[in-house]
Amino acid sequence: MTMNHGTIMNSSKPGPSRWQKLGETPLAHTRVFDVRSARYRHPVRGSECEFVVVHPPDWVNVVALTPDRRIVLVRQFRFGIDGFSLEIPGGGLEPGEDPVTAGQRELREETGYSGAAAKLLGSVHPNPAIQSNRCHFVFVEQAVDAHAMEWDADEEIEVVTLPVDEVFALARNGGITHGLVLDALLMFEPHWRLIRAGGAG
Repeated sequence: MTMNHGTIMNSSKPGPSRWQKLGETPLAHTRVFDVRSARYRHPVRGSECEFVVVHPPDWVNVVALTPDRRIVLVRQFRFGIDGFSLEIPGGGLEPGEDPVTAGQRELREETGYSGAAAKLLGSVHPNPAIQSNRCHFVFVEQAVDAHAMEWDADEEIEVVTLPVDEVFALARNGGITHGLVLDALLMFEPHWRLIRAGGAG
């Protein structure tokens, strides 16, 4: 096995083919994403297929750490699962908005917290099978409750803070089930180890 740009490949066999994109046709437009039909051709077989692709804006999720080493969390009703979800603050980027700037904005609007410093932890594709966007993870240090919250019309949020190790325990035992929140905690963990050891995050 060889590693190439983050991809695991078997050196004894050819990799999968890159399909050729022929075009897209709009199917639906909503306030949170567009849906398009994308037509692709296989470069070897020559077969053509239509695939449905969802185009949301990029998202941002924020790991906000308070001075007493607690993570800022939000609990809210989620319509996709018809139930409550414990998460970190987050939302969609505005067109052209920097992910770190967006993270600071979402943290302030959803929770009233802001911090002394912020940086990008990393980014992922939420579901590359059907979605085109990326989710960015931002770490905000020294987060304190200093602003009035600015919720959207359909938002109703409970803001809580929990010790970092308790949040990791919730992630491991099923108390946090949002996949992107788990991704964010995975990227934050090495920084937390440095902070706990007395180094810079």
